[in-house]
Amino acid sequence: MATGTVSASFSCLKRSDCGLSFYNGVGSAKIGVTRNLQRIRSRKNRVLVVRNSGSETVELQPASDGSPLLVPRQKYCESIHKTVRRKTRTVMAGNVALGSQHPIRIQTMTTTDTKDVTATVEQVMRIADKGADIVRITVQGKKEADACFEIKNTLVQKNYNIPLVADIHFSPPVAMRVAECFDKIRVNPGNFADRRAQFVELEYTDEGYQKELEHIEAVFSPLVEKCKKYGRAMRIGTNHGSLSDRIMSYYGDSPRGMVESAFEFARICRKLDFHNFVFSMKASNPVIMVEAYRLLVAEMYVQGWDYPLHLGVTEAGEGEDGRMKSAIGIGTLLQDGLGDTIRVSLTEPPEEEIDPCRRLANLGMKAAELQKGVAPFKEKHRHYFDFQRRTGQLPVQKEGEEVDYRGVLHRDGSVLMSVSLEQLKTPELLYKSLAAKLVVGMPFKDLATVDTILVRELPPTDDSDVRLALKRLIDITMGVLTPLSEQLTKPLPNAMVLVNLKELSSGAHKLLPEGTRLAVSVRGDEPYEELEILKNLDITMLLNNLPPTEDKISRVHAARRLFGYLADNALNFPVIHHLQFPSGAHRDDVVIGAGTDAGALLVDGLGDGLLLEAPDQDFDFLRNTSFNLLQGCRMRNTKTEYVSCPSCGRTLFDLQEISAEIREKTSHLPGVSIAIMGCIVNGPGEMADADFGYVGGAPGKIDLYVGKTVVKRGIEMAHATDALIQLIKDHGRWVDPPSEE
Repeated sequence: MATGTVSASFSCLKRSDCGLSFYNGVGSAKIGVTRNLQRIRSRKNRVLVVRNSGSETVELQPASDGSPLLVPRQKYCESIHKTVRRKTRTVMAGNVALGSQHPIRIQTMTTTDTKDVTATVEQVMRIADKGADIVRITVQGKKEADACFEIKNTLVQKNYNIPLVADIHFSPPVAMRVAECFDKIRVNPGNFADRRAQFVELEYTDEGYQKELEHIEAVFSPLVEKCKKYGRAMRIGTNHGSLSDRIMSYYGDSPRGMVESAFEFARICRKLDFHNFVFSMKASNPVIMVEAYRLLVAEMYVQGWDYPLHLGVTEAGEGEDGRMKSAIGIGTLLQDGLGDTIRVSLTEPPEEEIDPCRRLANLGMKAAELQKGVAPFKEKHRHYFDFQRRTGQLPVQKEGEEVDYRGVLHRDGSVLMSVSLEQLKTPELLYKSLAAKLVVGMPFKDLATVDTILVRELPPTDDSDVRLALKRLIDITMGVLTPLSEQLTKPLPNAMVLVNLKELSSGAHKLLPEGTRLAVSVRGDEPYEELEILKNLDITMLLNNLPPTEDKISRVHAARRLFGYLADNALNFPVIHHLQFPSGAHRDDVVIGAGTDAGALLVDGLGDGLLLEAPDQDFDFLRNTSFNLLQGCRMRNTKTEYVSCPSCGRTLFDLQEISAEIREKTSHLPGVSIAIMGCIVNGPGEMADADFGYVGGAPGKIDLYVGKTVVKRGIEMAHATDALIQLIKDHGRWVDPPSEE
């Protein structure tokens, strides 16, 4: 892989201050300072170079094989082998300090009409009583800005000093007004000075682009000066869905475009000697969100900037889906020591966001306090800034095998479940729990059927009924995995056998019949010498299982180390993330823990499936959680995907009620993505991941979108859901719900 170096300064670059720049063609392994660097209109030829304002040379390499994106490999977090919080300055939002020297702060956003002072004050108090550190309130116009003064004064009179954040889109004068009373201002670089995106490609000369930047500075500088005067904080909050046409024309609808959009505003703050601000890089897709934050931090390391981060997955949705997406995105970054304040955006009352938010924050704080990790190792293969999936070699059929093993793993991500001997005694209930289809009592695999089961205790050899139930599962290409000791004492024909490294080194596996399929359980932090035995074995899958009793060893870092070893030795075994939770684990802890530990690996393309075990949790819940995690990581799609905003004072209908109604009627459409948006404040780009959009256009009226394009406007609420279904049908994406058997 070609690499490059960037010198400390680029006098030939016309852009002011420090930022992301494009290099026209890379002809050698080094990027010299004498080359003529300029902007290129053709997006295909752009190469992203990260500039360094310091004295050191920055090592760069392609983000992936053949990629024109050059990135600094060595630094997007403090440590690649343990969790160390990235060192930041302290930013004061009212009386709350944000930054690496302080706890990870928890925040949410009100859903009331801001003009309704009483309702907003009451909601803020409920949120504060639940333990939030900061509350954000939408301020879309002058009337709302005027109401903010009364909201703030009323809360102070009631002894509630929780910092209030004004959420600003499109309206610099409103930001100026509310900065006189609120503690922090959130600006969206995509629409503060730029018009709403029309998704058209714009052509600029260098002079024309510079004029656009001068316009932004003229519009934004007064707010910066006012925040300095009143001691306010600011969040420069980029949204993937609301990038301006100008940014998208230069950088694409991409994480790097998100970073540059924020940096344009940050440079103005720095020019005016204002540093009391934080960054955010939100997206509804956790993979894009993670990439954007990493690029942002990598650039900040190069520039020597130390601003804190606000983390969040926007439009995450409701219930377990919303918690899972948030855990994948936020949890991944917390494991790398990134993040100083977080929000879990749920389509639920805002006070309901606080508990899962706290659970995530606690995970991140604990990991950083213990500096959970593994012994130092060199990482050469993981892609930090773009998704490149490492795909393990799926099982192939071997000559002479009596059954078909090709279905024991799924190409888009596998789900394994642990099944008890007691469950095996009621086969039909078990088949349904595995999400198999039943025809006259016989199981058949479906889209969301479990791929392999782990049976820790085999039935006695004379228990013909239970053994018949297992045989029927094997016959439909479901894998049956059992420990070595069980298979040696109560052999089950055609079962796969789970062994550990100790059993392999002792040779105990050689007692099995020749040709027996093996699965090997590894921790990931073993000495490399112990892993050498893997090189000489035919293995169907690895189970990466670090016991939950290990407090100071990080499962994420151990797994990254394992994947590095496999890549170094060209071993392409499929790897299943085997997570075990202790008795008494709360449901949200299972969802958030799985999203954080397994999701942090899957968003980097590391892993081929999941096996979740939690002794007190319902079997169906664990199965659904597994499939939700795969879908949240953009792997196996087994149900309708929803991009659902959490509601705020701009929302034009009862978002929770409508969201539930739409889900009830459309949840059976795997491969279809639907955006349910209370308003269009962030622009139709917020639905970049959605096939269809249901958006509040005016009070009592709904607009329908296909992708980013509005196709029907002003539909009465009473008919809007049916109109959405008809739209899905018109585009050939509808199937009728399955009938009950």
